[in-house]
Amino acid sequence: MSLGGYIRSRLLDPDWIAPRRRGKFPVKDHRALAQLLAMLGQSRLANNVNQLAKAANTGSLPVTPETEEALLTAVQEVTRMRQLLIEALDLDARL
Repeated sequence: MSLGGYIRSRLLDPDWIAPRRRGKFPVKDHRALAQLLAMLGQSRLANNVNQLAKAANTGSLPVTPETEEALLTAVQEVTRMRQLLIEALDLDARL
């Protein structure tokens, strides 16, 4: 619908409701998407990665076996989240 058409419809018919449109990538698997969102919510991933980046930039990140293990675990979790998102959005895994 054109902008002018939308404005006319809103002015002349205030009860009119615009039709909903699907996004560019409609969700194929809502369960996988919910699982991914739950994982993101529980992981505090963004905060932890930010702290690691800050420590690496200041040179204060000691690379111990525990640090390496934590980083590898984070990589595995992000990889799993990526796979769930690809499945939920029905995208090509090569993206």
